[in-house]
Amino acid sequence: MDSDVIQRKIEEIRTGRQPRVLDLFAGCGGISLGFQFHGFNIVGGVEIDEHAARSHAINFLKGASESEVKVHSKARDITKEEPELLMKEYGFAEDVDSCVDFIVGGPPCQAFARVGRAKLREIASHPEAFLHDPRSNLYLRYIHYVKTLKPIALLIENVPDVLNYGGHNISEEICEVLEEAGYNCGYTLLNSVYYGVPQMRERMFLLGYRKELNAKVVFPDPTHWIELPRGYHGSRQVALKTINGNGNGSKGSQLSFLDEKTHFMSPPVADQKKVKPAIFAESAICDLPPITLHLEGKLKRGARRFDELIPYPTKKPKNPYQKLMRTWPGFENSEGIRDHVIRYLPRDYDIFRRMNPGDQYPEAYNHALDMLEERIAELGKQGLVIKKGSKEYDQLKKEIVPPYDPGKFPNKWRKMEKNQPARTLLAHLGKDGYSHIHYDSNQARTISVREAARFHSFPDGFVFSGTMNPAFRQIGNAVPPLMAAALAKTIQHTLTGK
Repeated sequence: MDSDVIQRKIEEIRTGRQPRVLDLFAGCGGISLGFQFHGFNIVGGVEIDEHAARSHAINFLKGASESEVKVHSKARDITKEEPELLMKEYGFAEDVDSCVDFIVGGPPCQAFARVGRAKLREIASHPEAFLHDPRSNLYLRYIHYVKTLKPIALLIENVPDVLNYGGHNISEEICEVLEEAGYNCGYTLLNSVYYGVPQMRERMFLLGYRKELNAKVVFPDPTHWIELPRGYHGSRQVALKTINGNGNGSKGSQLSFLDEKTHFMSPPVADQKKVKPAIFAESAICDLPPITLHLEGKLKRGARRFDELIPYPTKKPKNPYQKLMRTWPGFENSEGIRDHVIRYLPRDYDIFRRMNPGDQYPEAYNHALDMLEERIAELGKQGLVIKKGSKEYDQLKKEIVPPYDPGKFPNKWRKMEKNQPARTLLAHLGKDGYSHIHYDSNQARTISVREAARFHSFPDGFVFSGTMNPAFRQIGNAVPPLMAAALAKTIQHTLTGK
């Protein structure tokens, strides 16, 4: 009986056993790290990217045998990986529904809206139907794992757009299916900057508890506060459109879990008098070594590897956030860092230097045009006249001015402000870093891998598999560990009854 399995898990946790977590779509382990921080046992992850899968293994299987690490490092396609075989590979001998207490993850949603409520229920009722239905997708695999492993609780993370994707409120539809599977659910929007992460990153989080727990879904109260830029408020309103009176919820923005028409819960609001100020970019990274080798001609094109230890400039961190990044339990780091590497962008260093904090691509483009005119004037003084439209002019422009139309790509570049949290880090960092140009004009560069990790709240002792580009992608795809830790703390209280 399902209820017997669930009750046994609940009793074991409430008498002291660590809750066991399986991380689906795990990436390098942002959620896993936050849950581990509060005493959860990470039993494994499922991740299709080979570098991210290895990162998850080497960070969460410290002290394990080489063969165990190899098993956990395997890149796994969840559409082909069955939970029964996965648990067996991970060394569990007991019945599959006794192996895991908690499932977390952020399954991609792109195809979900094409399925719809009725079809979702049909496929969810027949776990193998996804193999034969082209409209099925990865969310259905998440549900299949839930129905097979019978966790007592679950967490889903995704972009805010899942609340209004092609006119569908995907989070609401997921809740309806999970309710039928025996879970009480609720979802909301949380911004990581309110939970001690030096980055403004808004995401949807959905929590579900087995009904046997008799648990109320609640989300953590903010610990930090800042007035968000206008763009973040606008994005939230777009995401909430289907809730605020357009099909899935009651009119008005103040909704609660008690509203029978929706599982949406209003995001917790910070009491500005009781919480700390948000952590700014400079506070997050100013203890890391400055990088100027690119300005000295010592940086060359090619893959950036993490084989050089760069010592910290100061032995002591300068603030509590930096101290946490160096002393995170299980990831302590006192000597220095090995992934403080940057991109080779020789055309753009002078542009980066001239940009003002908050400048975006149109401003950068204009700075570059000014530099072009200055260079032409300088050459004119040397007796070399270069006319606009000439071959020489076009060649010089190519060497100085970026090629993108500023009207079409206004947000492609952005110089950070040192007295603001970082803007959202995305997986696109794996392709270029122009969205996060360092605030220090003397360094005239984009951010390093370790700086990106700091903005995401990965501790300095966390190791990323691969070279620079895969590491950037892993960071941008991850849930910030401190955001996950805030959720884990609230969930821990609910699960233990304390």
